[in-house]
Amino acid sequence: QVQLVESGGGLVKVGGSLRLSCTVHGIVARTYHMGWYRQVPGKPRELVASISRDSTYTYGDSVKGRFTIYRDSVRNTVSLQMNSLKPEDTAVYYCAACRYSPTTSCDTRDAYNYWGRGTQVTVSS
Repeated sequence: QVQLVESGGGLVKVGGSLRLSCTVHGIVARTYHMGWYRQVPGKPRELVASISRDSTYTYGDSVKGRFTIYRDSVRNTVSLQMNSLKPEDTAVYYCAACRYSPTTSCDTRDAYNYWGRGTQVTVSS
């Protein structure tokens, strides 16, 4: 059974840092396209960062230069280091995994096959 379990969310002040972790069960993370998405009420889930199996990195425009995605192939985890946090970073953050296939690109939210339950990040001003 595939499970993605997020941890590390919480309350942090503006300018602070948090590190989110996604523990992956049932699949090998390095063979999937792994991503972090976030969502606030009333808005669609948006890409924060992703890492491909060949370590190509993609970041949302609003987090470039502040967030970094990491993959630990030994622990089978994917982490998100978030620095210089802003109030607009407040959201539920989700870990997701996209299985590669000849007919599907992993560059859209709908392409992801597995999702975690999310972890809340709140940035207070």
